[in-house]
Amino acid sequence: MIRPHDLIWINERAALGADEALPEWVSQQWRTSLPLVVRRDVQEGGRIPVGIRGMKRSQRAAAWVSEEAIRRIVTPESLVSEPVALLHSTFVSQQPVQALIMLAQRPWPWTWGVTGSCGYALATEIPVMHADSDLDLVVRCPQPASLDDLQRLAMWLQALPCRADAQLETPLGGFALSEWLRDGRAMLKTAAGPRLTRDPWASFQED
Repeated sequence: MIRPHDLIWINERAALGADEALPEWVSQQWRTSLPLVVRRDVQEGGRIPVGIRGMKRSQRAAAWVSEEAIRRIVTPESLVSEPVALLHSTFVSQQPVQALIMLAQRPWPWTWGVTGSCGYALATEIPVMHADSDLDLVVRCPQPASLDDLQRLAMWLQALPCRADAQLETPLGGFALSEWLRDGRAMLKTAAGPRLTRDPWASFQED
């Protein structure tokens, strides 16, 4: 199953659609050896919503690809599944990777992975991280989590050598851990758009 935050590679450039529908930088910079990032959006005719990443932070574009065009998938979880691989990473001196090594030693109650620039760098060996890069995490949380567990996770993140943000994924969408702990409610990102809710696991109760 393909999920938001997965990195996918496609077999041909044409799978992205006509160049006229995309920013000019896409045709200049993107190639099939680079991954696309699965987005959270309504699927169009069974096609997968993806994001295209350019060289600059401002260069991001949305597109859709057919599942048949996908030749490789890398999940956020797979990038942290082998701590030894992190120790031998080209980017081991970068603080986000050092933070991942620390987190890999924790007794996680959930499945988790790395996204953002750190995940992209680990998957591609392209040096897109910089000295001030944050660490972005995705935490698979299909069942309601206790406040104690979430607060413990927040403490782990605060002890890291770099800023870290965790997005919790429920069956209905994803929300920011920091927002949930601060406000007791969160903006849940769903395929149909963001919804403010106090119960990200069971309902859309707006306040």
